[in-house]
Amino acid sequence: MTPFGGSDRTDDPGLPIKFGPCSNGEYIPAPLTTVEREAITRARRACDENARRVGMSRPDFLRSVCGAATTLLSLQSVWLDVGRPALGGFWDVPADGALDPDAARTTLAGKQFVFDVQGHHLEYPLMPKDRHKPFFGSVFPQVNCGKDDPHACFSREVFLEDFFLRSDTNLVTLSALPIAPKGSPLSAAIMDETRQTAELACGWETVLLHAQVLPNYGPLKANLDEMERNARRYPIKAWKVFTHFPDAFGDPGNAWRLDDADAHLAKVGHAFIEKARKLGIKTICAHKGFGAGSRYASPEDVPAAARDFPDVNFIVYHSGFERTGPREGSYTKRTAHVGINRLITAMRKHRIRPNQNVYAELGSTWWTIMRDPTQAAHVLGKLLRYVGENNVLWGTDCIFYGSPQDQIQAFRTFQISREFQERYHYPALTPTIKAKILGLNGARVYNVKPNTVKCHFTRRELEEVQLSFPFRHQTYGPRNEHEVKLLHAHHRGWPG
Repeated sequence: MTPFGGSDRTDDPGLPIKFGPCSNGEYIPAPLTTVEREAITRARRACDENARRVGMSRPDFLRSVCGAATTLLSLQSVWLDVGRPALGGFWDVPADGALDPDAARTTLAGKQFVFDVQGHHLEYPLMPKDRHKPFFGSVFPQVNCGKDDPHACFSREVFLEDFFLRSDTNLVTLSALPIAPKGSPLSAAIMDETRQTAELACGWETVLLHAQVLPNYGPLKANLDEMERNARRYPIKAWKVFTHFPDAFGDPGNAWRLDDADAHLAKVGHAFIEKARKLGIKTICAHKGFGAGSRYASPEDVPAAARDFPDVNFIVYHSGFERTGPREGSYTKRTAHVGINRLITAMRKHRIRPNQNVYAELGSTWWTIMRDPTQAAHVLGKLLRYVGENNVLWGTDCIFYGSPQDQIQAFRTFQISREFQERYHYPALTPTIKAKILGLNGARVYNVKPNTVKCHFTRRELEEVQLSFPFRHQTYGPRNEHEVKLLHAHHRGWPG
């Protein structure tokens, strides 16, 4: 058996609901649990049997909606056997959906507007002579996408195909990464070219842009001036910030807070927010959680900034979730200082009510918890109760997890148990709430029209679009051994 829900058979596309292990590079993924390993075993066996029963080849069945239904039903059967002591949630998949595509589509498919507010790709030069050298992306399952060069597995072509051809996503935001701007594989220029490529391929706007801001990295004025240049040069919809950069990446103590509440840190938070307001781009997306060991990735500074700037929207990326902390449970005084509860505690302290100007985003968080029904119920339930049903935003952090379709399907089918609704005052995951989370909430924040028309194009059409750009033949990465060493030393090997 090979990892990632795959197989050693060359004709096997792997299970349609992926199990990992996998990471976005900001944490070390945990090994498969006993439940997950058993679920994979049962799902493989059931998919083999169901493919024979409906007269399909195994690969075709695994690529079908019935394959996804079979996998979720197999996962659910293992959790029901475990029976701890009461599961907080379940996947609402009809039993006959394992064989009947129409039955499977009743819960796995949908006509919702799907707006993913956290997508990434990495545009590295493809250098055949360097294929056997260590590559940071080799730790991701995505590196096995079948390309001759693993760097290509993270390219804009794969990004556009995975989002718009292999998933139900209608709109995606390209979000910056915690990488210094010079030589970045996801620079503002690269993101804008991807936006233009997608618009030419689809015929309408399907990719929105963030601009990276690192206000503590170098002179503040230079960073504020760069914000203005980017706002003039590109159609920026929001700002992406990392308060733990570069503290978590080799420069301990070099961090900042949005609320400027720590006298020992650079006071750049309010200046950055004021500049965003002046430029008229008043949505700030802050990476919080998945802190790579840095305490400055805590979401505790967001609510105070939201209180001081009520006309600015603050989106907490990853919702403050910490993969290395304890499993998410209910919000209590004892657990108020861990994980997502840190955000809730700070919101209550600074009197930010649900559905005000603090938002929670699900990228990498949902991927991590979507195969654990109790933890998933607590995360979604807490966010809906304390942050608000209008303020939870869909994000997947793909391309790192491959196509986001399995995340969409798992979310569409997931329900919070009635017991958890009554005990913890969590809302039911109604079709209305799911539609809000999957896209309508994001559309409101980003002020875009919820366009549900599917985008269709071929790889040849993508190549033709690329040829229509005026361009120079040039690389973006380090050009020699010295520059490679400088890059690795600066980023501590991520990304390299």
